[in-house]
Amino acid sequence: MRRVVVTGLGIICPLGTGTDAVWEAAREGRSGIGPITRFDASGFPVRIAGEVPRFDPSPFIPRKDLKKMDLFIQYAMAASLMAFEDSGLVIDEDNAERVGVYIGAGMGGLPAIEHWHNVMLEKGPERLTPFFIPMVIINLASGQVSIRLGAKGPNSCAVTACATGTHSIGDAAKLIERGAADVMIAGGAESTITPLCIAGFNAMKALSRRNDEPRRASRPFDAERDGFVVGEGAGVMVLEEYGHARKRGARIYAELVGYGLNSDAFHMTTPSEGGEGAARCMEMALEDGRLNPEDIDYINAHGTSTYYNDMYETMAVKRVFGDHARRLMMSSTKSMTGHLLGAAGGIEAVFTVKALHDGVVPPTVNYENPDPDCDLDYVPNSARGARLRAAISNSFGFGGTNAVLAFRAFRG
Repeated sequence: MRRVVVTGLGIICPLGTGTDAVWEAAREGRSGIGPITRFDASGFPVRIAGEVPRFDPSPFIPRKDLKKMDLFIQYAMAASLMAFEDSGLVIDEDNAERVGVYIGAGMGGLPAIEHWHNVMLEKGPERLTPFFIPMVIINLASGQVSIRLGAKGPNSCAVTACATGTHSIGDAAKLIERGAADVMIAGGAESTITPLCIAGFNAMKALSRRNDEPRRASRPFDAERDGFVVGEGAGVMVLEEYGHARKRGARIYAELVGYGLNSDAFHMTTPSEGGEGAARCMEMALEDGRLNPEDIDYINAHGTSTYYNDMYETMAVKRVFGDHARRLMMSSTKSMTGHLLGAAGGIEAVFTVKALHDGVVPPTVNYENPDPDCDLDYVPNSARGARLRAAISNSFGFGGTNAVLAFRAFRG
């Protein structure tokens, strides 16, 4: 079977722009959560979010093209170009049809939808931009990246709520495994810090209202958590067939060995009781990767900072890993970035690969009050050095859709 390795990483999120800068911030346990500046949130019950700080699109996107891309596409483009440059890959006439793009989003161009809907109501339908539709449809993240890079291979996207980035990477890896491509640029992007998004999640009572302490608001597995914090950005990686990467002398960060995807078939927003669906999905990823539970040293948790998710994910890990659950490390980087929805799986896959490659487990910050229902090693508040053999990254989305990636450290 064709093997799949990771040869390029790109990330933009509330911790900054660029994999090295973001990884350094995560290792230091910084928080990217702050007051909302994107719109006037003073009348909202929730006034905090994880915004990308000081994003400058000019190094990634020509000025004339900016008006054609809503912010989630700009983030996808930035992360993809960073990952592509990191990989050292060159696309030319000989390989263009063997390089594909697979980048999804959970909600896509919500900022443009809200803005241009208001323009239409106030000024009439003739005032809409002709770029409105290409700005908002989700597959244009993959489309714009393929146009920019000249990648003529498979081109698609997943739209699976908060599991989007993980499904995109897993699906892309399977395309390489079955020989449909040699290289896939894959991940997730999202930018939905808008009045409608914040009001919608607030109506579900899903968001933290710790407005006076934004950096302490996202606190997965902590007994005093009160909901998640919306974040934005993109996480993208270059996946490559092993022999193709070795032939061109590429640096290999890790090997992607397993992928699980399934459904809770239970409830549109609440995870299945006891984490039954999440457990089956982790088992699928381990089986696909020919891994035993004892091979896993680290789990990048879905860890949203909501009661049922944190508790049921903990129960699912205990079910899958048995006694080994108390020996492995498990952290939620959402404690620092917030929840990037469709981009979450992308950036968390990048964090998982960096943990394997560098031998450093990022922390769960704001873990101060142990919850009796969440009693595993969540790597509280400080990063930890460790030689890791294999790790998984969990993503669970509304609709009961689950996705898990399994990576193995590459030792040559």
